[in-house]
Amino acid sequence: MAKKRSGGGLSPAQQAAKFLGVSVLAGAVLAGIALPAVGALGLAAKGSVESFDELPANMKTPPLSQRTTILDAEGGTIATVYSRDRTVVSLKNISPYMQKAIVAIEDSRFYQHGAVDLKGVLRAVNKNVQSSGVAEGASTLTQQYVKNVFIEEAGDDPTKVAQATQQTIGRKIRELKYAIQVEEELGKKKILENYLNITFFGQQAYGVEAASQRYFSKHAKDLSLPESALLAGIVQSPSRYDPVNDEAEATKRRNVVLQRMAQVGDISQAESAEAQKAPLGLKVSTPKNGCITAVDGAGFFCDYVREVFLSDPVFGKTQEARAKIWNQGGLTIRTTLDPKAQKSAQASIKEHVYKSDDVATAASVVEPGTGKILAMGQSRPYGFGKDETQMNLSVDQAMGGGVGYQPGSTFKPIVAAAALEQGTPATKTYASPYEMDYPSPVAACDGKTWNEKNVPVANENETEVGPYGMKEATAKSVNTYYVQLISDIGICPVTEMAQKMGVERADGGTMQQAPSIALGTQEMSPLTMANAYATFASRGMYCTPIAIESITQRVGQQNKSLEVPKSTCSRAMSETTADTINTLLRGVVEDGTGTEAGLGSRPSAGKTGTTDERYAAWFVGYTPNMAGAVWVGDPAHERKMVDITIGGVPHDKVFGGEVPGPIWRDMMTGALEGKQAPDFSYVDIPDSKDKGDTDDGGNGDDEADDNSADGGTGDDGSDDGSDDENFIGELSNGGNWGDIFQGQGNGGGRG
Repeated sequence: MAKKRSGGGLSPAQQAAKFLGVSVLAGAVLAGIALPAVGALGLAAKGSVESFDELPANMKTPPLSQRTTILDAEGGTIATVYSRDRTVVSLKNISPYMQKAIVAIEDSRFYQHGAVDLKGVLRAVNKNVQSSGVAEGASTLTQQYVKNVFIEEAGDDPTKVAQATQQTIGRKIRELKYAIQVEEELGKKKILENYLNITFFGQQAYGVEAASQRYFSKHAKDLSLPESALLAGIVQSPSRYDPVNDEAEATKRRNVVLQRMAQVGDISQAESAEAQKAPLGLKVSTPKNGCITAVDGAGFFCDYVREVFLSDPVFGKTQEARAKIWNQGGLTIRTTLDPKAQKSAQASIKEHVYKSDDVATAASVVEPGTGKILAMGQSRPYGFGKDETQMNLSVDQAMGGGVGYQPGSTFKPIVAAAALEQGTPATKTYASPYEMDYPSPVAACDGKTWNEKNVPVANENETEVGPYGMKEATAKSVNTYYVQLISDIGICPVTEMAQKMGVERADGGTMQQAPSIALGTQEMSPLTMANAYATFASRGMYCTPIAIESITQRVGQQNKSLEVPKSTCSRAMSETTADTINTLLRGVVEDGTGTEAGLGSRPSAGKTGTTDERYAAWFVGYTPNMAGAVWVGDPAHERKMVDITIGGVPHDKVFGGEVPGPIWRDMMTGALEGKQAPDFSYVDIPDSKDKGDTDDGGNGDDEADDNSADGGTGDDGSDDGSDDENFIGELSNGGNWGDIFQGQGNGGGRG
């Protein structure tokens, strides 16, 4: 003889036999659980039994989706994201009032029956037949739990959700079979716990803990009697009984629950009456979901973390597999974000560029030698409103950014590094006139050559006339020097050096085999440039950027660690080459075009950049322990930075040292506060006048050298000779040069 279950219920075998052996229950009774009586009698007992037997033996129970918390490097919360706002808690952390309230109103015989309440079924069928409709349901808490599992498994797929909730006998049969299994395997207490964690309470809250936080800003274990009754009443119809939008209806429903609790003996009639007089006592917390809630302007970094998770194979072989884990949630992601650096970056951005300005700014900071991203911010906040955006201006297109921005003269140190690696001495001198034709032909990769005649290039200021050595040309950002340099060494060593330093086009395209790259015509992102310059700071070691330190995933009551991407480091250049670049770029901030970016007594190095038609301006710089890039410009590539006001300050022309430089200075000053100030390793680079090594027809006279070797700022300390403005500006009038220079000129730098 089959044993009775604790609590008075039938055993699973008895329930199945009783259910399957009675044709009336197999047909009309089951149909009457939640279907209108009309048309419900067409299910034969034989068909019901066969459908029942064909179901899989075990119900798949997916892990409950929960919120994911993204933390900074010190453990502070950046943001909370979720597809389901849920925090799973054990029954001991749920108020006893809540446990009694949900049982009383949803299934008062829960502890007396098994998976199906046959008395409840017959009662419901009788009422439904009398009303010719669905007047009453008879699903037990166990059956409701099973139904919620199917809904949870459906996720956000509307078709699967519809299938999981459709009013059909087939679904009821499936629910019943699995309810029997669940009763046998879990027992009443665990079923109640699971039910309270899975069910929807409205207002984006899944599970009782999230609901308690949403409506009362407290933990579920602290819910009072009237509060518990309110939440229990919501479950039947979260929209109808929503206390936030209809307090009167929610109050009536709460009082129904309280009265029912008194009827079944969970509380006294006096307790019920007293609780019914109490106000709802709502203390509603605003739903906070997604990167839009991130602190200190870290919404874009938060979004970058999500992009990393969804794109990196370490988290799953396919996009679908990775998305499933992300949507399931329950993750605690500790990131590399340095809270001090992030606050400093955002404060500096806010000080120098307003969100309503015609142009925007974006900045990224990384740690040399590790690739850790320490800060990422921009002037237009993360959001959907006016002067807000969801585009991350700091990163490549594949990671949620745009197509990038021409880096201008900030690319020149990469050319210099390539030349040094090829054996070119740092004292190399070129005539470097104010204006000249581009040298031709120039060697490219695969034995090809760039072979064009009469392509003009000019420096920013007419006072910039050589001969110059590498030190002076870098400090002043002399265009004609660098086009002569790349002409000598060829294009291929430069693109290869860029690749070793992780420098690639933001749109994912191939770096063009054109000598114009020396002047920064290929669109890059701020994160790319910051991380490339970190290679100089770490004496030639390039490390791939990383944003995630560790991840733990909560599955049920257990936490497990997930594997995360690691930075891979490789030597991009010799220590001597890196030290030489550090020496060259120190001169930029000491007495060159980047003096406004200097950090005072703290050793620093960097490079300014201003692009064609002044659509973008840059400062990329570093210390031995931090590297950062700041870009300023119009993401739409429509507003030239001429006669413009930025951050309340009017500018006739914007230069890299004038606007991005001070942003970088203030950002890095705050980020580095309290940190050690190590110095670089330098090399001795004699002034070019001491070498007498002038190429390409330079006059080599001492007077000219004296005028150019002091590393001065040219006529007024303004930016870099910038870069490629005159050069590319003239190319844009040359007809077919757009193809050669990847659509630069007026069309370049489009973000």
